[in-house]
Amino acid sequence: MLATKHQNTIDNAVKANHERRFYSQYPEHPKAYGEEAPAKGADNFKKMLHQPFDQLLQTGAGSRVGEETSPYTLEKLGITYPAFTVSELVTNATNAARQWANTSATNRADILVETLERIKGYFFEIAHATMHTTGQSYMMSFQASGPHANDRALEAIAMGYEELQRFPAEQVWEKPMGKTSLQLHKTFKAVPKGIGLVIGCSTFPVWNSLPGIYADLITGNPVIVKPHPKAVLPIAIAISAIQKVLQENGFDPHLCQLAADSSEEPITKELCEHPLITLIDYTGGTAFGDYVESLKHKTVFTEKAGVNSVILDSVQDMDAVAQNLAFAVCLYSGQMCTAPQNFFIPEQGISTANGNLSFNEAAQKIKDAIAALVNNPKMGAGTLGAVQNDVTLRRAQDAYTLGGKVLLQGGPVVNEEFSNARVCSPTVLEVTSADQDIYEKELFGPVILIIKTKDTSHSIQLAKQLAQQHGAITCGAYTNDAVMKEKIAEEMNSVFTPVSFNFTGFIWVNQHAAFSDFHVTGGNPAGNASFTNQEFILKRFVWVGNREVVGS
Repeated sequence: MLATKHQNTIDNAVKANHERRFYSQYPEHPKAYGEEAPAKGADNFKKMLHQPFDQLLQTGAGSRVGEETSPYTLEKLGITYPAFTVSELVTNATNAARQWANTSATNRADILVETLERIKGYFFEIAHATMHTTGQSYMMSFQASGPHANDRALEAIAMGYEELQRFPAEQVWEKPMGKTSLQLHKTFKAVPKGIGLVIGCSTFPVWNSLPGIYADLITGNPVIVKPHPKAVLPIAIAISAIQKVLQENGFDPHLCQLAADSSEEPITKELCEHPLITLIDYTGGTAFGDYVESLKHKTVFTEKAGVNSVILDSVQDMDAVAQNLAFAVCLYSGQMCTAPQNFFIPEQGISTANGNLSFNEAAQKIKDAIAALVNNPKMGAGTLGAVQNDVTLRRAQDAYTLGGKVLLQGGPVVNEEFSNARVCSPTVLEVTSADQDIYEKELFGPVILIIKTKDTSHSIQLAKQLAQQHGAITCGAYTNDAVMKEKIAEEMNSVFTPVSFNFTGFIWVNQHAAFSDFHVTGGNPAGNASFTNQEFILKRFVWVGNREVVGS
């Protein structure tokens, strides 16, 4: 047993959850992990290609599956994974559950932090695996699937650790009754709800999955991880590390299982509807997310689609604003749930430190900044990454048919390292506030809409309405007016949407920091859960109390 090897890390994470200041247990700089680690990780990734993935400690697979294709090379990875029936997965989880459920929160937390330390040793393999399944750039793949994902996992561990110790394990309860008193010995136990299912997405297979995995495990539940069939390897590597640490500490590695399937024969619905699976974490499109939320007798945590807005009222320096927004929309080709899509600009334009800027001039600044970034040989391809799948690519290529005025037509961008990379620069369309059929839905990928409104109040009204009806995960806003700033915050917060004000420089609306920013509020249709508030933890277990008369 690890005893309390990682108690200092756990205590620091609990403190960080309360303070909401900058805190990171896992540095986001590759150099922090040693000079040899990047090359070793790249070499290990290459050795996995065109081979069976044999690092899992799951036994009894009847077949193998694998269909991943690199968005950079457009070649199949050729990796296959053991496939299990739903019945086998559930039986294995059930058999592993009792010992873990009866393990103290302190020991669970210590073991789980040890699994994160083990995953840390695979950060660079996971980076290449993420890059060649999702299309993220190498640096984003390293940061998002490595240190940032681990920090989010630690955040969930710390939140669970604290909540599980909110009440005493036992207490002698005494009620005065005149000359005598009644004494009861009471015990209080946090009982896990059952088997958890974490359904992964194709764009952030680790970052979006680890919080649910660790929220289930810290609260004593076994977990089955069902990745997107086109992005299995990154989370498979992480699960293999988790399983090895569990086994080394005397626990059944089937506490955390990989449930790989294929696009032709998916098992997700069968898993969702199995009566012994009581917890479901889902990241992905709205249609399937609505189905998951509709399931009875399940505790469900979702992150679905949203329509993210930017409200432009007044700025100090429009060039700095345009550059910031250009990077935000180009980053990973807009394939982030936090990426901005709808830019609301008043028809009379916006005021700047150098006078008024007309609507057309403001739109031109944004268009030019995007074009300059895309065409920058040192930044363009690296910022855009690659488009994960053909559906997203076609959506971007056909965006000009949506209507409105095409300000900038997206197209292929050369990646010097990968000549076959599936890359598409953003298309920018100008529409009016009357074109709700165009801008009221998520256009996932590199598609930007600049929307002409009557005034800023009208912009706020539309952004609020979109968040309320269709969901929003982020909102960017630019204003120099304190009263208007308060109005934007009030209106957008009322529909449970956070606002990022006046971002320029090296901070973008897309970014959410572990231990400080709540990712998704859970209050609008973009999702019903949040990384990581107490509810993300509390709904995974139930407090049960037993009583006995003292001396009986």
